[in-house]
Amino acid sequence: MDFYNIIERARKTGKVDKGTNEVTKAIELGVAKLVVYAEDVEPKEIVAHLSILCKEKGIPCHSVDSKKKLGIAVGIGVNTSSVAVINGGDAEKEIAGLKGKAN
Repeated sequence: MDFYNIIERARKTGKVDKGTNEVTKAIELGVAKLVVYAEDVEPKEIVAHLSILCKEKGIPCHSVDSKKKLGIAVGIGVNTSSVAVINGGDAEKEIAGLKGKAN
């Protein structure tokens, strides 16, 4: 599954939050529909809590290989550690299909 593509489509046609603080808030408020975080974040503790919070809230949470590519997918010129999709827009169907497949 191409999470970069899903995030890019959600950014263009829906709403996304970027950065670990914003993503954490979105999870805690229960508005996140999908959370994606980069595996190459150092130190790992920055994003380690996201999958735990998502599991508690029943939100699909997946990792991708690159914070640089994640930043590009979300439309910013810098690396980003994590992204939460708030409104999937055109990617809503794929996001709905991820329920229960969290890693």
